[in-house]
Amino acid sequence: MILVSFLGALALVAVATVFAALRGLGLWRQAKRTARAFGSELARFEERSARTERLLAEAEQAGEELQAALARLRASRARLRVLANALGDARRRTRWLAVFFPR
Repeated sequence: MILVSFLGALALVAVATVFAALRGLGLWRQAKRTARAFGSELARFEERSARTERLLAEAEQAGEELQAALARLRASRARLRVLANALGDARRRTRWLAVFFPR
């Protein structure tokens, strides 16, 4: 009777050990799959972050270039206004010459 109980307990221990080993192996495989999935997603996230940073830097550079171009445009328009006013003044002063030079 004791021998049967001992052999039954030994069989139970062997079955439990195999069961635990199989579950442990499954857990290890799942952990590897999860780590690989996280690794690939993390790599994609880092790639997208780097691309976003690059695009933001390009947008900032374009904004600075736009501000410089706007400043040049304002200066050019101011010069144009001065020249247009000077031309208008010159035409008004020389309008009387139109009598001598027909168009």
